Amino acid sequence: MKFLFVHQNFPGQYTHVIRHLQDAGHAVVFITQRRDHEIAGIRMLEYLPAPILPGTQSYVNDLDGGVMNGLAVARLCEGLKQEGFTPDIVVGHTGWGELLFVKDIWPSVPLLGYFEFFYRSSGSDLDFDPEFPVTMEDALRVRVRNATNMLSLNAADWGHTPTKWQRNQYPVEYHHRISVIHEGVNTQRVHPDPTARLWLRSGKSLSREEQVLTYSARNLEPYRGFHVFMRALSKVLEACPEAQIVIVGGDGISYGRPPGDGTNWRQHVLAELGGRLDLSRIHFVGWLPYAQYLAVLQVSSAHVYLTYPFVLSWGCSKRWPRSAWSSDRGLRPSRKSSTGPPMGISSIFSTAMRWPSRSAPCCRTQRRPRRYGARRGVTSSSGSTCKPFAFPHISRC
Repeated sequence: MKFLFVHQNFPGQYTHVIRHLQDAGHAVVFITQRRDHEIAGIRMLEYLPAPILPGTQSYVNDLDGGVMNGLAVARLCEGLKQEGFTPDIVVGHTGWGELLFVKDIWPSVPLLGYFEFFYRSSGSDLDFDPEFPVTMEDALRVRVRNATNMLSLNAADWGHTPTKWQRNQYPVEYHHRISVIHEGVNTQRVHPDPTARLWLRSGKSLSREEQVLTYSARNLEPYRGFHVFMRALSKVLEACPEAQIVIVGGDGISYGRPPGDGTNWRQHVLAELGGRLDLSRIHFVGWLPYAQYLAVLQVSSAHVYLTYPFVLSWGCSKRWPRSAWSSDRGLRPSRKSSTGPPMGISSIFSTAMRWPSRSAPCCRTQRRPRRYGARRGVTSSSGSTCKPFAFPHISRC
């Protein structure tokens, strides 16, 4: 079969499935905006969308950008068609408008869309954190922001999403066309390693024999609870005098807004906390290559994951099979994805300041039975690799 995947950030959520298809002898073509990574044997086509026109009303910036993405992808699809390439199925993310015009190129080719998030002005991420109250402008903007979502729901033959909670954010009349299947974690690669060691830039190294508390996010920002984590950290340092804190993440913005003082959130929170933290025990390691990131998880005694009610992050999924104890806060998405025995502690974000009292004992003892129970819960329900999501649904398209 011939598969066409579309995602602006290759390989996105499709790492496992494209490798599986390639190993099975299928032809795979991938349309993307970024070619930072490559997988041998996968043909990649890169597109550059036209810029948003100056003077565009800010409420429709996302829609305008989505249309520009969709038009750029459509032109690449036209080129493939002229080459004689007609995919048996097109699979892609719907959030950035890339799939809007695919059916205009190949009307009879089934289209499977990844529906990650439907924005709401209440009961979701926007009004979740009382520190950042929602404004009327915010509420109006997210309604228009769903325009690309709604157009994509009409364009796709079928959809999928990682968790029931994410599916339930969409209007109920579309639920029957969105299957709930997580993209999977390769538990042959993400696994415990008693010999793992993490080397820090200072020259210090950490292993599983030490007390290591970890936190990770793509970027250090309120959407993933960075401000809450940092404000509570002094209690952990006091309760665990030997603990080292490793914080993974960049200084950019993935979601939400930057602080209003011209700094990033790491600088902003550290300035707020002044001298209340022993920074010699706190290690900001930035973004890491994947092998080093796995080492962080493997040496971790306790991992803290905080989030608004939003898309389930890959970092949350990868913590399960590597057997570190974890403390989750505000995780409606992660509760809907967890299976098997308990993998940590979940509670609402508003009580997150309590996590130090529960994480500290686990940091000291590592609670090994629970750590390995978490991995058993993943592998017993999913096998060595969570099964590629697309196959049960290709036949439905």
